[in-house]
Amino acid sequence: MDSVPDDLLPEPFRRWFAGRGWAPRAHQLALLAKARAGRSTLLIAPTGAGKTLAGFLPTLVELAGRPKPRNSARPPGLHTLYISPLKALAVDVARNLERPAAEMALPIRIETRTGDTPAARRQRQRRDPPDILLTTPEQIALLLASADAEHLFADLKRIVLDELHALAGSKRGDLLALGLARLRRLAPAAQTVGLSATVADPDTLRRWLVPQDGKGAMGDMVVAEAGAAPDLSMLESVAHVPWAGHTARHALAEIYGLIAANTTTLVFVNTRMQAELLFQELWRINDANLPIALHHGSLDVAQRRKVEAAMGEGRLKGVVCTSSLDLGIDWGAVDLVINVGAPKGSSRLMQRIGRANHRLDEPSRAVLVPANRFEVLECRAALEAVRAGAQDGAVIRTGALDVLAQHVLGMACAAPFTADELFAEVTSAEPYADLSRADFDDVIDFVATGGYALRAYERFARIRRMKDGRWRVANPQVAQQYRLNVGTIVEATMLKVRLAGAKSRYGGRVLGEVEEYFAEQLSPGDTFVFAGEVLEFLTIVENEVRAARTSATEPKVPSYEGGKFPLSTFLAAGVRALLATPARWPALPGQVHEWLDLQRRRSRLPGREDLLVETFPRGGRHYLVAYPFEGRLAHRTLGMLLTRRLDRAGLHPLGFMANDYALAIYGLSDLSAAVGGGRLSLDGLFDADMLGDDLEAWLAETSLMKRTFRQCAVIAGLIERRFPGKEKNSRQVTMSTDLVYDVLRRHEPGHLLLRAARADAATGLLDIRRLSDMLTRIRGRIDHVALPRVSPLAVPVMLEIGREMVAGAANEALLAEAEDELIREAMNGAA
Repeated sequence: MDSVPDDLLPEPFRRWFAGRGWAPRAHQLALLAKARAGRSTLLIAPTGAGKTLAGFLPTLVELAGRPKPRNSARPPGLHTLYISPLKALAVDVARNLERPAAEMALPIRIETRTGDTPAARRQRQRRDPPDILLTTPEQIALLLASADAEHLFADLKRIVLDELHALAGSKRGDLLALGLARLRRLAPAAQTVGLSATVADPDTLRRWLVPQDGKGAMGDMVVAEAGAAPDLSMLESVAHVPWAGHTARHALAEIYGLIAANTTTLVFVNTRMQAELLFQELWRINDANLPIALHHGSLDVAQRRKVEAAMGEGRLKGVVCTSSLDLGIDWGAVDLVINVGAPKGSSRLMQRIGRANHRLDEPSRAVLVPANRFEVLECRAALEAVRAGAQDGAVIRTGALDVLAQHVLGMACAAPFTADELFAEVTSAEPYADLSRADFDDVIDFVATGGYALRAYERFARIRRMKDGRWRVANPQVAQQYRLNVGTIVEATMLKVRLAGAKSRYGGRVLGEVEEYFAEQLSPGDTFVFAGEVLEFLTIVENEVRAARTSATEPKVPSYEGGKFPLSTFLAAGVRALLATPARWPALPGQVHEWLDLQRRRSRLPGREDLLVETFPRGGRHYLVAYPFEGRLAHRTLGMLLTRRLDRAGLHPLGFMANDYALAIYGLSDLSAAVGGGRLSLDGLFDADMLGDDLEAWLAETSLMKRTFRQCAVIAGLIERRFPGKEKNSRQVTMSTDLVYDVLRRHEPGHLLLRAARADAATGLLDIRRLSDMLTRIRGRIDHVALPRVSPLAVPVMLEIGREMVAGAANEALLAEAEDELIREAMNGAA
């Protein structure tokens, strides 16, 4: 502490550090020095290194030394803006920031602003802003679209972007980048600080911090000293590890034992449906009545805050959660993280591991619990990646045009603008640095008219050009609708779940929300599990599901769209390398090692760069199973295209099923004979030219493009989800967007939103780039094996076919029976 200059860290801060037996870390002092020099900076620091404090320390020092305003002077405005990808993270950071401010008696006001903040407080914050405002990208967009934005941000000195890597590869990131470009125009002297623990490509994030000038300008970078290596292991269950499935029910007792043996455990799963299931199962065996809670994004905000408060106070033994708690939440009582299922990416796994311990010099403890045998391989690859410090490759992203259209409308709501000035501003944002003027002008035309095919309809004219050449919002109603529809997260329509009261079937509290399409499948008397309780469905009234508690033991389960992460390219390569190197198998659990040995004797194993294709008959059908290991999205696209080609070849495919690791196509023709007799060339079947005409023809027939277009149309503001005083349901939105889609395809195939939808489909739903890379890699390297029966490696994807066919309460029993039968077949005839 003695070596730290007094002017860098004032005396009250020195006393505060010393009072806790701490000393400021090197990276915290480095950020203070960067702030003093006026430099925007990216800080890369491991969890527990005081990353958030480092980001705020320059602000706290500056505010502590700020002279008190004279009576006649205007009170100082907003000094620092903190932007987080999660509402819970903003609330948690505010709580942790208020403590040092109070202990040093700093005259600082700190507030949060999220979608959960009451409207009256949000209005007051615009009139009387705090010194530090902690918020989200969507709230920034709303604030910037206000006429008083220039006044609100005039005194802004610093922008802190927490967990920047989590935003940079998404449409939320595009919206944030455009907001940053506007903030820099309103407060050109403001510094930007990026905070991240896991960064695959630091230079991309550094470009986010400063205006882009076509030369790749970058902010400075500070890298903190590495912390203790994590204590990471994989549970080797004594139970039978299933060949397929995602519930990890076989390891339930062992998960419960880990929760009981530790102070506080976070149990991460990858989907909200899995969270509900696992929470129910843990309570079923909770004989010790351990305090275990549930946390995911569909629960009511009061329920989430209650869980977060209990965590902060150390009153919970365990929390079953999804990505809603992935980032940055600092709870010192958490001493173990359990990840149920495969992590799908090493960077995400490192992020989750960091939720345990939060002390730099002590290892974070985490246990991976694979739900099936393929997931054992993925978990092993992830363990090795984390221990080597390797991260998933960075996602190269170009800013989306539908997000830009939303931003253009928001800027018109704030004040009239000229196209030239706005273009210069937009292209200063990293994702839009290479935006062409032609594409920008198309966006302006779209917001002004809806495009050539729609310009006759007055309701699509949302901005108008004035005589002086500037663009303004068409009328106040457009601005109101913009504020109701801002954001890039287009979720399925949600219905509130209200618990029936003791005296009334309709007067209880709200538990959270389920998606509309799930609720519409329920009939009175049906049961489902939600918010950790088994409920009986009563009825739907307007936007609410009315339900009552029940003692039923076989509930249906809410199913949520999204939430399934794709297997990262990096981990996929790791799994292929593990399969291709038998010398590494002894490190695997014995039953998985035996499974791979059986596959090697019964068939062959996929090579590191090859594609294994097996063909075999079963039950009057013929199957082709391929093992690309490229993730579910790429496999689904491949399955759609391959079935088209097989149909044209007269081989009568009936359908396909895909998981993250394999793809199975089934049909009526003998595919082994077709390949052996030369009627089917696998090199031709898997030729990369399928991504040309075949892909276009399939997209023209499928509803997938309509669904993608629907999301783009909502984000771009062409179709509003919400109106003042009412909200469209999903059927109304679908009808509106499908009608517009058909009109545009016929009359304006080059329309901006059709281009945006194709780009989304290629990168998101279809994973075209990854599929293209795979098809290029396997050219001339397809290894075909004709088998008399199913192979051990094919059993999991074959069970996915069975899963689609089975529904109702007997699901688990029938699937277990199908698994047993397939395993017997796979093991018969093994050498």
